[in-house]
Amino acid sequence: MAGGSYISKNLTPSQLDLMLMLDEYEMDIFTLDDVKKLVPDREQEVNEIIENLAHKKILSRIERGKYCRANFRDEKVIGCFLVPDGAIAYWSALNLHGLTEQFPNTIFIQTTKIKKDKKVFGVSYKFVTIAKTKREGISKEGYGNHSYSMTDVEKTIVDCFDLPKYSGGYAELIRAFSQAKLSSQAMIRYCKAVNNIAATKRLGFLAELLVKPGMKTFIRYAKQQVKEAYNPFDPQGPDTGDYDREWRLRLNISKDELLGIANKVY
Repeated sequence: MAGGSYISKNLTPSQLDLMLMLDEYEMDIFTLDDVKKLVPDREQEVNEIIENLAHKKILSRIERGKYCRANFRDEKVIGCFLVPDGAIAYWSALNLHGLTEQFPNTIFIQTTKIKKDKKVFGVSYKFVTIAKTKREGISKEGYGNHSYSMTDVEKTIVDCFDLPKYSGGYAELIRAFSQAKLSSQAMIRYCKAVNNIAATKRLGFLAELLVKPGMKTFIRYAKQQVKEAYNPFDPQGPDTGDYDREWRLRLNISKDELLGIANKVY
C-alpha cells in the first residue's frame, strides 16, 4: 500500500506519519516494540496511534502487541509471528514441500514455547511444543518482513514419524516418505535430535523396504538403534501382524500393503 493511497482526511498527521514510516521500512507485520524502536522520542504516543489505526481498519490487531496491515493475510508469516521461534512444520510443511496434495485446515507451528492453539483472521493454528534439543533443520523462506521459518524436508519427515498424529494420516506420510529426496546424514542428525527409537526403526525399515536411494548409511545407523522391545509399525494401528525380528517391529501394515501405499498414484 503506497503512502499516497491513504485518505489523509481520515488520518491525523501523526497517524499518517506512522503509516508512511511503515511504508518506508516495508513493514507489513510488526510488534508495538518494533515501531517504538523506530520512534523512541514518541514512544508514549505509539500505542494510541496504532490502536486508532486499527479502529479505522487500516491496521489489524493479530493479538496483544502484534499488528499487521489490514490487507496482509499471509497465514505462514502470521503463524510464525505468533511465537518467537515458530516454524511451519508437520502436515503443513509436508504440503509446502510438495509431498502431499492434502491441505490441512490447520496450520501446524512447531515451537519450544507453550502457546494455546488459536484462530486468527479465520485461520486455525496448532502450536506443537518441542524440547529445545529437537529444534533442528529450520530454514528461512520468503524475504524481508514476509519471511517465515519452516522445517526442511528431512526434519519434516522425521518430525511426522515422531508425532504422526500431526502428519495427516499414516498412509499419506508413507507416500510422502516414498517421494521425498532425502539425505542420509540429515536423517541421522535429526533422528538423533528427536531421539525416538521407535520412529527411527520405522524410518529405517521403510527406507530398506522401498530400496530408497542414498539411504544405506541411514539404514545402517537405524539398525544400530534397534533394541529388544518390539513396536507396532503403525503406532495408532491394531495389535496384529507379523513380527520382523531384524527391526523389532510388528507389521500391523504388511510389507505388501506398505509397497502398495507407497506406489499409489492419484
